[in-house]
Amino acid sequence: MTPPRPPRTAPPAPEPAATAAPDAGRDAPGRDVPAVHAEPSRKVGGWWIAGFAAAWLGVWMAQLTPVQLLLPVQVEALVATRTWQDSVLTFGVVSGISALCAIVAYPLAGALSDRTTSRFGRRRPWILGGALLFAVSLLLLGLQTSIVGVTVFWALAITGFCTLSAALTATISDQVPVGQRGLVSGFVSAPQAVGIILGLLLVTELIVGQIAGYAALAVLLVVLVIPFLFVKDAVLPRELRTPLTPRTLVQGFWISPRRFPDFGWTLLGRVLANIGNALGTSLLLYFLLFGLGRDSAQAEDDLLLTTLIYMVCSIVASIVCGRLSDVLGRRRVFVVVASALQAAGGILLLSWPTFDALLIGAVLLGLGYGTFLSVDQALATQVLPAAESRGKDLGIMNIATAVPQAVAPMLGALVVTAAGGFGALFAVSAAFSVLGAVAVMFVRGVR
Repeated sequence: MTPPRPPRTAPPAPEPAATAAPDAGRDAPGRDVPAVHAEPSRKVGGWWIAGFAAAWLGVWMAQLTPVQLLLPVQVEALVATRTWQDSVLTFGVVSGISALCAIVAYPLAGALSDRTTSRFGRRRPWILGGALLFAVSLLLLGLQTSIVGVTVFWALAITGFCTLSAALTATISDQVPVGQRGLVSGFVSAPQAVGIILGLLLVTELIVGQIAGYAALAVLLVVLVIPFLFVKDAVLPRELRTPLTPRTLVQGFWISPRRFPDFGWTLLGRVLANIGNALGTSLLLYFLLFGLGRDSAQAEDDLLLTTLIYMVCSIVASIVCGRLSDVLGRRRVFVVVASALQAAGGILLLSWPTFDALLIGAVLLGLGYGTFLSVDQALATQVLPAAESRGKDLGIMNIATAVPQAVAPMLGALVVTAAGGFGALFAVSAAFSVLGAVAVMFVRGVR
């Protein structure tokens, strides 16, 4: 019997990405997938989730506290006229310009991170760079004494925010298995609610003053993001990097709803539901001041109480419903119910415009938006066209979250001014929420 021949060559060395990626695998029968692009199957641990949640807490505090209080107060002090409509419209213009930056920054940062071959990984360089740009812009924003200066540095701050959050969001698709994404996505939305109330308490009770408030948010942002930079990040081998040209970049902004209908319906549903929520929450300070006749001090106290109720309900809903959607393996029904709860909050305030109704509305909006954020984020990761472009595609999806928040103040001011009251604002908010639920019902590839 002839003995077996020894191998003529040494076995090949492992691919560089194989040791850096959390998992390797196959995305379709018979097709080998590079480790860096493989669907993850190993669950992330508690320390990973804790670092992820802490990073998002810093992000949301730095982004939402200016939107809710610091930025409108700063704009109001710089507007020559004293009518609140002029103040809101100016604030809306500042926010609208930042929204244009977000439309470009989200997918661009995602596309660049998809192609980054740094030895530190694809996402971590952009997480760090985005955090630093965001923080420095906030510091300089606090020093501005003109509307032009405020507009420029808020636009830069939003660009940093988009760069940072695009890379953070992409880590869900990179490292979290499908069966855990509802839970992990809950730790994107829960910090949003906590960030609002902590940020407001910080700049109204602990650190008073425009410059100090912005500086505190900038410092906390960097401190809370740093721990997540120690999480392993898969390295993309240079031979797998696809070229990025102006033409491919522009083409990448368009994802055909005919070829990828689930992506299209999810994106549309997210746009509509986020507009509905933003319209219902972004002008609450003005509703308290001019709709209910509160004085400035009382309005700020009432806003804190309302936000606290909203926060608690949002946290509970995001964690519980996100996890429940994992257990049941269903996403769409939770998104539909979430949109319905948001609509109910708008209808309540339309029919009963009182402070008591506002508190009940905060419960409904908090439950609805908390559920929506966690489950819809998990849903979005399951309808992406290709593993190679996760960052860019999720960047496009994230536009549907950032832009409504940016344009809502101006759109809301126009609605209130045209209708002569806040009732129409809450009616439009409810209508957008309902349309968002309808759009998600057309998703077919995810239960």
